[in-house]
Amino acid sequence: MPETAEHDGHGTTVSGEDVLAGEVHDDPPRPPRTSFHQRRDFIAVALIVVAVVAGWALIGTTSDFAATSSQTASGEVETPEEPSTLPPSFGEAWRAPSGATPIPVAVGPTVVTGDGNEVVGREPYSGKVRWRYARDIPLCTVGEGFNDAIALFSKPDNSLPSTDPGKKGNCSEVTSLKAATGERDRQRNGDAELDTQLLSDGSHVTTTGKRLLNTWRNDLVQTMEYGQVPDMVNPDKQPRVGCTYGSIAVTPGRIGVIERCPAASDPAVTGDDRLTVYNPEGKENESDTPIVAFSNTVGGSRARIIAMNQTYTAIALPDPSRILVYDNEGNKIQEYPVAVPDSDFAGDPAHGVVPVTKGTDALFWFTGTRTIALSTTDLRPLWTVENTLGSGAVFAGYLLLPVKDAYLVTDQVTGARVAQTPVNRDEYNGPVQMSTLGPMVLEQRGPTLVALR
Repeated sequence: MPETAEHDGHGTTVSGEDVLAGEVHDDPPRPPRTSFHQRRDFIAVALIVVAVVAGWALIGTTSDFAATSSQTASGEVETPEEPSTLPPSFGEAWRAPSGATPIPVAVGPTVVTGDGNEVVGREPYSGKVRWRYARDIPLCTVGEGFNDAIALFSKPDNSLPSTDPGKKGNCSEVTSLKAATGERDRQRNGDAELDTQLLSDGSHVTTTGKRLLNTWRNDLVQTMEYGQVPDMVNPDKQPRVGCTYGSIAVTPGRIGVIERCPAASDPAVTGDDRLTVYNPEGKENESDTPIVAFSNTVGGSRARIIAMNQTYTAIALPDPSRILVYDNEGNKIQEYPVAVPDSDFAGDPAHGVVPVTKGTDALFWFTGTRTIALSTTDLRPLWTVENTLGSGAVFAGYLLLPVKDAYLVTDQVTGARVAQTPVNRDEYNGPVQMSTLGPMVLEQRGPTLVALR
């Protein structure tokens, strides 16, 4: 039946349907009224905000970020070209303290120095500071790798494990810095020893040490550790635990080390040193399990590893002085007598690294009193120059050999003296480690870097 319209008596027309008919629904219940309106609530929130701000402030003032000072430079700079001819003389251009560089560090367009807790990138001609990177902890050493400057810092924390029972802490913070700008590239933690040096083979960087060697690839991920690993869980993964290391050398794909092992670590010990060659990378996710190519006793003591290439490894032994050459399987293939006094074999080389310069046609080994050239192919000795101060540097195709108050300009292959150029080193007569960058010759004289041109 059709609905009928009615009037409600007030002039309003309503439907004939009873809108109040049927079930009546109550309004949904309101949520309980918040109690966040009292004075104590606002006080509590204020205290929380203050605590958070204070926490962040504490983190900011005690974190590594706050303890780091970084001054970067523009990357628009060219690497100086090496000259094709020798200058008539070399004079000092500038000098800077650099106690953390065992050898001069020249990377790309920059000479890098390290001293105290600061790494500095310098313009090569003047020594002017281009960039700097500093921490609030001591700087262990600076080297180069992957076209970066690599810096190791020490956190002297007594809780840190150390491979040296007489020392606390280690060089646990490794940082790579872009050579042109000083910008931080990568950063990791490691277990390098305090008195360490960085050795680069082009694709890996290895730290030296008396009981532990660390190796990192270009992203600073550790690929190998050899020796007394801190907090070692499975000691059977290391071939010999308890040995000490006399000297270390690297070449692409291989690391060589002279080991001295007690009888408890090596039942075959007869008092002879041991030459071990192993891979810079282990199996995947097994950086504590070395892949050893060979490990042989060498028939004498006070040995030092002096050179490696893709095929051979050369070591030197005293009494009588000689060079032994091994192939990649550990077979001794040659033995060469050399005129080196036994006193040059006293003690181990500084930081476990024998001073060797890689030339274009030969390798140059500084024994401590003389420099001996070795063939780059089979590592046989080629010639000897006595009364030198270091292994020299290749410059304009020649070898510059440091001697007292001069450079001997030497033919790389024959050892023939081409010229002698005076150099004023004031009263310094100690060992000289050398490098070059463009027309600049760099000398490491103890804790000081000197640039000459």
